[in-house]
Amino acid sequence: MTPFLKANLRWLAAGFLLLFCGCFGQTFVVALSGGAIRREFGLSDGAFGALYAGVTLASAVALAGLGGLIDRWPASRVVSLAAGLLAAGAAGLSVAPNLLVLAPSLFLLRLAGQGLMLQTAYTLLGRWFSAERGRAVSLAALGLNAGQACLPLGFVTVAALLGWRGAWLGIALLLVLVALPLARHLVRRERVPEATIRSGSGEGATRAQALADPYLYGLLAAMLPPSFTSNTIFFHQVHLAESRGWPPEVLAAAFPPYAVATFLCLLLAGRLVDRSSALALLPLYLVPFGLACLILGGVSAPWAAFAFMLLYGVTDGISLTLFGALWPEVYGTRHLGAIRAAIVAIMVLGTALGPFLSGLLIDAGVPFAGIVTGMGIYCLGISGALCLVRRRLTAHLHGRRFATA
Repeated sequence: MTPFLKANLRWLAAGFLLLFCGCFGQTFVVALSGGAIRREFGLSDGAFGALYAGVTLASAVALAGLGGLIDRWPASRVVSLAAGLLAAGAAGLSVAPNLLVLAPSLFLLRLAGQGLMLQTAYTLLGRWFSAERGRAVSLAALGLNAGQACLPLGFVTVAALLGWRGAWLGIALLLVLVALPLARHLVRRERVPEATIRSGSGEGATRAQALADPYLYGLLAAMLPPSFTSNTIFFHQVHLAESRGWPPEVLAAAFPPYAVATFLCLLLAGRLVDRSSALALLPLYLVPFGLACLILGGVSAPWAAFAFMLLYGVTDGISLTLFGALWPEVYGTRHLGAIRAAIVAIMVLGTALGPFLSGLLIDAGVPFAGIVTGMGIYCLGISGALCLVRRRLTAHLHGRRFATA
């Protein structure tokens, strides 16, 4: 591990930084201002869920067009675009006087944070590494792990001192003054893996070929639950805490044990991917998350939040590695940016429905615990289905050969 870190620290640090900064546009951070936004702008759970779903859907459409830029532009230019848009969204949220400013600000946060930052980081890692891709992705993905561990409590602390608007202004300044210059410096040098040097270019499917592959949508059904479900739960975390009579700090305090579990499973998953394949891990990684949702949905005591986050950390640590390693393993690296952009856009479209539909159900009087329990049943069902078709799926995908045009 130490020689690998020394030889590749620059590129691993670039992925770490981009993934960490992408957390500012993810639901678990944005939702920390959800209660204040609803109160200041007079929005119900359903109305805010609809607004959030709308800007997320719009960001998915925009990402489908912008995500392929990483295949054509220098990495430093794409990083500048992503960081600039993310900072603009944070600054806009800090001063938004009405919905006309709030909606575009949320759109930029979702497009740049959940979209371009993660898209750029994972595409670069998939392109920079081949034989040890699993290890590289798992180490860089610790940036997400670090963000999930420290940003919720950090945001709550800063917001208590400066208000939620002041916290978002601080994020904008941090991105412009620190993150952007450092990220540009780190990605300026390319890393070309030995496999690409020998072949002369990356190989793999075009975006059209990937989208025409029916197995893509089975893989998406397996990869969607962690982001879809966690997006829904974190978006309504204030409602969940209020309905259970928990203080707001309970869920925020549950993030550190989650981070520990994610950290350990990230490193383990990286080694397993390099020893076998990403496809081999796919059928089993949802089981802990399914159990986590059943506990959170069925237990009202505060310890359920900690049990949920711990089990979620197991699945999330594996999924972060899978999300970076699975797509280049199946579809190659030649058009990876364009393919990943389409995949992320499809997944964002799916995750956007979570807060929207659950918000409508909450407004209609459906207990949130029942919604969470249903999500747990879905995760376990998908995992069981993948176990049944694992051999056939693996044989088919490993046998595919795509033109490199």
